[in-house]
Amino acid sequence: MNGQPRLRVLVVDDHDVVHWGFRVLLEHQPWVERCIAARSGAEALDAAARAKPDVALVDLFLGGESGAELCESLRAASPETKVLLVSGAGTISAAAARAAGASGFVSKDWGAPDVVKAVRMVGLGMDVFTPAAAPERAKLSAREREVVELIAAGATNREIAERLILSPHTVKEYTSSAYRKLGARNRADAVKRAQRVGLIS
Repeated sequence: MNGQPRLRVLVVDDHDVVHWGFRVLLEHQPWVERCIAARSGAEALDAAARAKPDVALVDLFLGGESGAELCESLRAASPETKVLLVSGAGTISAAAARAAGASGFVSKDWGAPDVVKAVRMVGLGMDVFTPAAAPERAKLSAREREVVELIAAGATNREIAERLILSPHTVKEYTSSAYRKLGARNRADAVKRAQRVGLIS
């Protein structure tokens, strides 16, 4: 691994399929030294005390337990362990997650490469939080993205219509839709917001 540290990872999830999937996914990473599993808060605390994992991937809703509360307990039992909260059913604000001692939050809707990258980043001491509005902003259609890219290049609606072979009225509709999804007030604001969430360069 060219001098890169190998990490011990603890997966805490009470759903067998998710549990198995994360373990298989992580065990195949060259930077993972060991992947430990736990299905409850008690198992997680025991595993953390024994293995001292570098990072723990903790389900936000662990059966009847709170992943955020478990995060606090894990950090108390093993201060060197960084916690990445994960959920498929809900969310937690960055402020609340940080208050519980977590270094990040990811959704189970994320692609496998993104979850793996987040685990590694947290294990190496970085934070992983996305802006609350990012999922909505990411819903721009391909055509809306093209329109915003042309706006960023300084094109007028008439020029965009000619470039994309659309009517000015249709371009206006795409522009209004993009503004709404981005939460933008005007052209400059739309470009800035789209750049901030990586929709355009």
